[in-house]
Amino acid sequence: MRIGLISDTHGLLRPEAVQALAGVEHIIHAGDIGGSEVIDALRTLAPIDAVRGNNDKGAWAARLPLSLGLTFEGVGIYVLHDLKELDLDPEAAGFGVVIAGHSHKPAVEKRDGILFVNPGSAGPRRFSLPVAIAYLDVTAGKAAAELRNIL
Repeated sequence: MRIGLISDTHGLLRPEAVQALAGVEHIIHAGDIGGSEVIDALRTLAPIDAVRGNNDKGAWAARLPLSLGLTFEGVGIYVLHDLKELDLDPEAAGFGVVIAGHSHKPAVEKRDGILFVNPGSAGPRRFSLPVAIAYLDVTAGKAAAELRNIL
């Protein structure tokens, strides 16, 4: 199963992001969405789960959780916006993957058996950081991530 990971759109859903996410089976948005229209547009591509980021305000954002625990193909996935706010031990809680945005810095790192993925920012460019998304491939209890610069 291929899951598209996106974060920090800040109200800008680039056509390149839509194209890069076309064909995924599910989408996870790791916050700083910027408006419900971004979620609605992504929902036309695949089912979506999203968490609220520190810049997501208003009634639409209040309906979003600050964190999510998901399971796909036997892989536990914990989603939050800012990794600095991780307040649980992922392994003890049964999560093999942690997805977080906020820093706008795309990264894939395995630490103590846990896969940490930051899809980067798919919205407005920040400094000289790339505009990116990520993919999470989950199969039979295993997960692998791939970053993709879209601009």
